Amino acid sequence: MIEHIKKVRERLKDRIEDNSVVILFSGKAPHKSTDQFYAYEPQRNFYYVTNLQAPNLIFMMIKGKEEYKTYLFLEENTEHIIQWEGARLSKETAAELSGIPVLNMRYITQFETFFGTVMNYARSPFGTPPKKLYLDLYHVSPSEQPVALKQAEWIIENYKELTVASVNEHTSYLRMFKSAAEIEHLKTAIKHTDIGLNTIMRNIPHRHNEFQLSADFSHAILLDGSEGNAFNTIAASGKNATVLHYVDNSSRLSPNDLILFDLGALHQGYCADISRTYPLSGVFSARQKQLYTIVLDVNNACIEYVKPGITWQELNDYAKSLLIEKTKAIGLIKEDEEISRYYYHSIGHFLGLDVHDVGHYHIPFEPGMVLTIEPGLYIAEEGIGIRIEDDILVTEDGAVNLSQDIIKTIEDIENFMKEA
Repeated sequence: MIEHIKKVRERLKDRIEDNSVVILFSGKAPHKSTDQFYAYEPQRNFYYVTNLQAPNLIFMMIKGKEEYKTYLFLEENTEHIIQWEGARLSKETAAELSGIPVLNMRYITQFETFFGTVMNYARSPFGTPPKKLYLDLYHVSPSEQPVALKQAEWIIENYKELTVASVNEHTSYLRMFKSAAEIEHLKTAIKHTDIGLNTIMRNIPHRHNEFQLSADFSHAILLDGSEGNAFNTIAASGKNATVLHYVDNSSRLSPNDLILFDLGALHQGYCADISRTYPLSGVFSARQKQLYTIVLDVNNACIEYVKPGITWQELNDYAKSLLIEKTKAIGLIKEDEEISRYYYHSIGHFLGLDVHDVGHYHIPFEPGMVLTIEPGLYIAEEGIGIRIEDDILVTEDGAVNLSQDIIKTIEDIENFMKEA
């Protein structure tokens, strides 16, 4: 993984301008209540370039005209911190995990002074102070300022000669292409997810509520060694499955219904994202089989369709055309535009350190990209929602289904549930 991280930094260096500095903050857990905090999640771009998952760290990359250097600023351990909260990340461990030399590590308390040195013509590491400052300027919403602007406010205020730019254009591009190490992390997350789904199928006869099956999944993946859920599990039975982002997971189960799961495990910060739909009775009804077969056929056809050079628009159009053709054939719709009543999302998204990972959706597929394929049909008047989602790696020869071992045919599901 160290070689991967070093190559990431090399590629980032190649994309940014000469005489510039990149600063990324690892972030910290926000307050949950007076004396509690939410679980810490590393800022994804920081993690991407450092391989470090610890709060209150700062990464700095300085690029001159012919060379570049990387630095890490971390918290100093004190006896009080060690006794009350546990030892902070040491320079030696940080160097081992990130590949940043110990000699290039400082404590957080030294950051302001060190940055002043960087901006000093007489003392700057490359002689000439940076002219451009790259920050993570991702906007959660149009009305919210990026967190990094607040974190770097004193730099922006005191060094007005710096032009502020977004590093996201570059990290979003780089994160589209997964290395062999990243693909292995994704495969492991998917294996944990498979274990969780098998546990769900075994427990369906013994459960009475959606939240119990959601808990079964979380329990199983944690026991299997996952870091936990990649996102909040959707466990939507009956009509609930026609709500795209149903999150209540609070309804009683009815044996005549289907239940749709959209879930994933987390491994080394990388997310699995899988959807499966099961019959609560253990056997699909004739109507459920008819609709399920349509979604499964479109899922398989779209996976086969993926190859380098195809665009997201072409893939979306292809999926929609198949769903239109097949739903017309069974009389569910008569006109093409009616499909929007029963299918109202795109065919997929990029996958990686975020479930809906960053990337450039306007460029054609290239080898190394990982994306989801997730067609669905949602028929509220019948209380049926079906989605089947797999995680796909684009290769030079086409697509590889990373989640191919997670069963999804009617026969395999029914046989598994019968034997469980």
